Amino acid sequence: MPTDVQRPAVAHSSGSRPGSERPAGTGPGRSARGRPNPLPALVLLLFVVFFVLPVLWLLLAATKTDDQLVHDNPLSFGSFQALHANWNALTAYQGDAIFMWLRNSAVYSSLALVITLCVAVPAGYAMAMTEFRGRRTLLVATLVVMLMPNATLVVPLFLEVNAVHLIGSMWSIILPYAFYPFGVYLTYIYFSTALPRELLDAARLDGCSEVGVFRRVALPLAAPVVALVGFFSFVANWTNYYLPYVMLPQSDQFPVQVGLGTLLDSVPQFNPTASTLQVERPELALATLLAIVPVLVVFLFSQRFLVAGMLAGATKN
Repeated sequence: MPTDVQRPAVAHSSGSRPGSERPAGTGPGRSARGRPNPLPALVLLLFVVFFVLPVLWLLLAATKTDDQLVHDNPLSFGSFQALHANWNALTAYQGDAIFMWLRNSAVYSSLALVITLCVAVPAGYAMAMTEFRGRRTLLVATLVVMLMPNATLVVPLFLEVNAVHLIGSMWSIILPYAFYPFGVYLTYIYFSTALPRELLDAARLDGCSEVGVFRRVALPLAAPVVALVGFFSFVANWTNYYLPYVMLPQSDQFPVQVGLGTLLDSVPQFNPTASTLQVERPELALATLLAIVPVLVVFLFSQRFLVAGMLAGATKN
């Protein structure tokens, strides 16, 4: 009689099925036939070309003379002697004007930031937690103003500031900066969607006033959104150009962004009618780097708190 042939059993790992094994050589960056997928590398290359290379060129441009900037390799390092000479020439322009412009930007942005946090966060909380006549209209108006380009608001703001006789003062820059529609809308979204209403109701039952509920319960929980509003407000204030250009008539009142425009007008290659106080292109690159450094420092120091606050808020029910 024929005997049954015993076939060896094939052991499969738990959770796997026969035929489900991935072919060798395949992975996230490879096609089904094992060939590398060029799309991720192409996307990274485009990012390098459009974002990294200009910044690298700007860093290296400050280390060169004007002749080296034109004729040498764009991505080559110049010399520390040229960097020191560019620094001396830049700081000597109009008697250390670059430091005066940086100080003005710091004052305008910091004061506007304080007023923004004192106005935008309570306004967002009030719009999210209370019902009043005209609330929806006010919210729509806030959203419309937030979506409008800043240049379209310069003329109305100029007329308003001129009506109260503040043209030419620092308050003509600080007060328009301080009312930040994006901050109001961002805090409104947070308080209306992410804030647990049960905690607020419990605080009210314990006898806490509405101001105390906001200060002791809502505000600590809203630390992530407060940090975001503060960071975005500071960056928007620091990089604003058109409004200070219109409001401030004197050079010693300029923020650094308008000061960079003044330096650009003094470069003969960009302005053939430049005055006798001429600025070379490497000096302009160095001034641009100085204008970027404060925002970079604020970002590096605030990033840790922003990430910690976002993770802490994500664990709350």
